[in-house]
Amino acid sequence: MLLLSKKDIQRVFTMGDAVETDKQAFHIYSGGGSVVPLRINLGAPGYEGQTLFMPGYIEELDSMGVKIVSVFPHNIQKGIPTVPATMVLIDGTSGEVCCLLDGTYLTQLRTGAAAGAATDLLARRDARIGALIGTGGQAMTQLEAMLTVRDLREVRIYSTNSERTRSFVTQMQTEFENFGTLLRPVESSEEAVRDADIITAVTTSRQPVFDGRLVKAGAHINGVGSYMPDMQELDEFIIRRADKIFFDSQEAVLAESGDFIIPLASGTISSDKFSGEIGKVVSNNLPGRETPEEITLFKTVGMAVLDIATAYRIYQRALKEQIGQSFSF
Repeated sequence: MLLLSKKDIQRVFTMGDAVETDKQAFHIYSGGGSVVPLRINLGAPGYEGQTLFMPGYIEELDSMGVKIVSVFPHNIQKGIPTVPATMVLIDGTSGEVCCLLDGTYLTQLRTGAAAGAATDLLARRDARIGALIGTGGQAMTQLEAMLTVRDLREVRIYSTNSERTRSFVTQMQTEFENFGTLLRPVESSEEAVRDADIITAVTTSRQPVFDGRLVKAGAHINGVGSYMPDMQELDEFIIRRADKIFFDSQEAVLAESGDFIIPLASGTISSDKFSGEIGKVVSNNLPGRETPEEITLFKTVGMAVLDIATAYRIYQRALKEQIGQSFSF
């Protein structure tokens, strides 16, 4: 069995690798090449937290696994990850656990790459201004993915805690200086999204975090943070205005995300607004962006096929480069 830490993963796998792997995973999922049950969600109401168990199987890769991931928003006040996780990768030919990975970083990596893949497929090629709303544990890889797939001049960053926003921007400006992009803290979500070409929202908010009426024609939006029926980052205006709406898993989004559950229940939107799953864009079975003026929207709640595909590719790379710690019980 191989044990892989965050540093091990970073040594063998880049964000660019993760974006391409997520595209493959989306294609496999939407083509019926995986078994991905809806995840089990156990709540810890005294801490406003949840722990999720995400199993899955990919026949093409002879690989299966389960990720145990928690979302405890108050962890940020303790200086520990708000989304701690462990990934258990299983050899699909024997049923034996072959690798344990730092699931916290794996989650950050594949979630950033999911929005990155959608952005690469849907955003305008001439996109120059990005907006990032949220500075929690998922924000760094969301920013990295945005910078990886588009040559952005500026990214405006906003969260409800201005001090944390400034600290995050200072850290990220150093971390990602090789991209040559100006990262700018702003005082409101309105300032962040106005005239932005790419907008990513990654928060645990239970109410919309930006005004969809301010989104310009031709923009692309990623909704990342709403994974519970009472969470809602995206308002009804942007969902109604979007020309095309894509999901990682339409079944999972409509079962789990308040971004769509709430407006569907109120009758604000109907399912005929939905374009389908992003995997069908990868396979060219659905068109992506067709005009420069279209507003495109991608909603992800995460699914095990992304974890398994990414963990498998990392594991194979680590074996080849002899990275990680081998052990047995």
